[in-house]
Amino acid sequence: MNILKSLGPAVARVSAAEALRAGLGALIGLGLTGLFLLSPIVDLDLGLYLVAPFGASSVLLFAVPNSPLAQPWSAIVGNTVAALVGVAVCLLVTDPALRIALAVGLAITATILCRAVHPPAGAVAMTAAMSPDAIAHLGFWFALTPIGVGTVSLVLLATLYARLTGRHYPFRQFDDPSNHGTNDRNPMERLGLSEEALTGILERYRQSFNLGVEDLARLIGAAELQAATQSSGPLTAEDIMSRGLVTVAPETPLGEIADLFRRHRFTALPVVGADQSFLGVIFQIHLISQAREDALRLDRGFAAAFRRLLDGNRERPITAADVMSVAGPRASTNTPIAALLPMMSEGDTDAVPVLEYARIVGIVTRTDLIAALARSAARAGTG
Repeated sequence: MNILKSLGPAVARVSAAEALRAGLGALIGLGLTGLFLLSPIVDLDLGLYLVAPFGASSVLLFAVPNSPLAQPWSAIVGNTVAALVGVAVCLLVTDPALRIALAVGLAITATILCRAVHPPAGAVAMTAAMSPDAIAHLGFWFALTPIGVGTVSLVLLATLYARLTGRHYPFRQFDDPSNHGTNDRNPMERLGLSEEALTGILERYRQSFNLGVEDLARLIGAAELQAATQSSGPLTAEDIMSRGLVTVAPETPLGEIADLFRRHRFTALPVVGADQSFLGVIFQIHLISQAREDALRLDRGFAAAFRRLLDGNRERPITAADVMSVAGPRASTNTPIAALLPMMSEGDTDAVPVLEYARIVGIVTRTDLIAALARSAARAGTG
């Protein structure tokens, strides 16, 4: 049974949307490269033609952009160095079998030494070794075009495509600023481990080709968070949520909303319809953002613009419906803390509304969550 299981898929299941995203990216990348830079037809005069290894590079660049093997240095330098090795071997060795094996073997060694391992590079070297006529005509120009030009094109298109589809490519660096633009690490990555320590873990377990330091930090942080939620016991949103809700209607003016924030010192106010159905939530930052936009539009000072908003001194006063957020995370009464913690750990969400049949019955704030974890820790310490 274990043997049969080992023959099954080793890759975790991914969504159909992600599979489509990767496939569409490769289609666009190779399509644009083939249309505007390289031709599917071999052109030995200019060397501007597509080669099969670009298909393998596209798998990495568009399907697994977080892999160290897919990063720009690995792709561009790896393919180019492998092409140089393949051309040199092709020009020096006449026996076909020896030429191919030697080209691939030396290319692997060279790319590892250059810290530019890129699996399609082996196919690049093999392509050169299997094409003596083309190499005799192009020589070392083969490394520049089609290999160098084609790889650079795919990397640039992969970078643009990742930004358009909400992915990160090239991958995050360990010393990148946090989501708030400060020098602090994101909360999920504050592990007390240096970049050198994380690199040592990857090297010790021989995973440096498969995982970047930044992604390792994120995974360790996520594992610690999951462990903390499991140790907190089977608490749910219903156990810790705030039930005494203060809500506003969609037509509530901004001045009244600001007064409620000042009076109750809330961080969030739910917006509900006439039947108490949940419509959205307003965070304090929404008031500040709206005041700032009004100040810029009117070219007046921030304080004056804010007073103008609160006084409702405009043609159509801004209301709750204009500033509320409708796309944030939501929970049900039986949502476990294990699911609530990740929603608020990165700082984008101050509170999560708790719904039953589309009606709000409570709200879980960061304060509620911290208090629940503190009580669990205290119980564990006295147990």
